[in-house]
Amino acid sequence: MNSGKLVFAQLMAHLPLTTFRRCVARYGGEYKVKQFTCLDQYLCMAFAQLTYRESLRDIEACLRSQSAKLYHMGFRSTVARNTLSNANAMRNWRIYADFGQSLINIARNLYINEPLGLDLSETVYALDTTTIDLCLSVFPWAPFRTAKAAIKLHTLLDLRGNIPSFIHISDGKLHEVNVLDMLIPEPGAFYVMDRGFLDFARLYALHQAGSFFVIRAKSNMKFERRYSRPTDRAAGIICDQIGMLAGVYSSQHYPDTLRRIRIKDAEGKTLVFLTNNTNLSAQTIADLYRSRWQIELFFKWIKQHLRIKSFFGTTENAVKSQIWIAVSAYVLVAIIKKRLDLDASLYEILQILSLTLFERTPLDQLLTKTAASQEVQDSSNQLVLFD
Repeated sequence: MNSGKLVFAQLMAHLPLTTFRRCVARYGGEYKVKQFTCLDQYLCMAFAQLTYRESLRDIEACLRSQSAKLYHMGFRSTVARNTLSNANAMRNWRIYADFGQSLINIARNLYINEPLGLDLSETVYALDTTTIDLCLSVFPWAPFRTAKAAIKLHTLLDLRGNIPSFIHISDGKLHEVNVLDMLIPEPGAFYVMDRGFLDFARLYALHQAGSFFVIRAKSNMKFERRYSRPTDRAAGIICDQIGMLAGVYSSQHYPDTLRRIRIKDAEGKTLVFLTNNTNLSAQTIADLYRSRWQIELFFKWIKQHLRIKSFFGTTENAVKSQIWIAVSAYVLVAIIKKRLDLDASLYEILQILSLTLFERTPLDQLLTKTAASQEVQDSSNQLVLFD
């Protein structure tokens, strides 16, 4: 007897399918396709992400074992590994990139009032890059070094909710600083970066757009101090200075004033920051850079809990499709967490979902701790075997 929707169907009900169909039509994803639509492909790959499948054969075996439930999960055709492999290789990855971006916009609106841990009302972004190593003989389109292949995930993370607002996938040879050319600066927003992004011409473009940046300085940077602000050395603030770049080329690329802050952290390490913001306190600037660690945790989390290190296909299209569907699965879980007002972490939600996708328990009961406590209360009717 049908007592409700499957958990997988309840999850997919949060997807904006009208937007998905627009993305498919935009790139002609279903041109001459009679069966196994782009939605079927997306559902297969999302199922693989949520249940930690290892291969196409693994996906096929699991879904075919539940063939009686596939229609109720949203599938409108049978699942075959060759068909899924061809779809991943041939159907434009931009379909899933655009759809993932639409989910990101939904999530960012839901998390817009999320506490940041700092006394700031402006948006704060962390920009960084992570590398995923590949085999050069299997992925020749992604050169990195002489005998090594890799892809890079360039990510701009909104620190309110840890939602990626921009993702660019490139081969291993693209230097991370080039990503600054792809960003559309948001006036008033803060961009927190490591010193790998130190390029004064690009930073000056951010400054002219009305954005703020906080970045580590290099040890060989030439800086001419104009005046110093009072500092609290007891709090680790060594100096807070306003000045100009003194290098021949750097002064041409950034002809305006800059603020240099030198601090000593709890481990005794000295750090030097550059920023174009003169209103915030030096301690707040240091805390802003410390919050950049969230993007490192984001990279670590998605590598551990999403399938983006081993791939179901070897073509560039298949790899990018898999990464974007993995990102959209992450964002979908974040959307559900906020819409259902769940206390559980994303990790806990994913672990529960990986075991219950074929059940019919309502999501709000499945993912809340009240369901577990109710089971404990009901167990009091169990007879006691030993006193």
